[in-house]
Amino acid sequence: MARRDRIDLRAFQQELSERLKHKTAAQVDNLRLALECADRHWLVRLGDTGEVLPLPEIVPVPLTRPWFLGISNVRGALYGVVDFGAFLTGSPTARSASGGNAGDPVAAGSRLVLLGTRFSDVRAGLFVNKVLGLRNLADFAPAPEVDSAAEIAAVDAGRWSARAWRDGNGTPWRELDLAALATDPRFLQIGA
Repeated sequence: MARRDRIDLRAFQQELSERLKHKTAAQVDNLRLALECADRHWLVRLGDTGEVLPLPEIVPVPLTRPWFLGISNVRGALYGVVDFGAFLTGSPTARSASGGNAGDPVAAGSRLVLLGTRFSDVRAGLFVNKVLGLRNLADFAPAPEVDSAAEIAAVDAGRWSARAWRDGNGTPWRELDLAALATDPRFLQIGA
């Protein structure tokens, strides 16, 4: 039985687009898309993202790294799909409530976040556990760059893990610089 309160992502994105048209450039620049992946919270510049989709059908590509799930056709354009959690930690992102494999139903809330059109040289999407909506940087406080040795190991992000933040509840957030990620040699080298 289908949930009545199911979100129509296309309608949501159109409504969001309309709402953003009425905001100033400074207001939009402070907005971030909030993601959860690899037990971490991430913030991504809204202008750097493309669409947010349920995980589409993915065709595996042989002889690639374990975090590269394969390619997917999104409205006639091919995108490489990266399991962002596996890219970060080496552990695959659960595809279903029971852990799951490639053919299993996708876990509720998990999404594919496409890199924005400004990255036309790198057509890629990040498979993440959850998209948590929009956040305003005004609601965050800058945090120390690294909180612990465990966070250093988990982030291992080099130059594409930008600023660190804390929300009003003390939850740590990292800002993900998609422009730097899209040029990172480790991210671009999908061959095993």
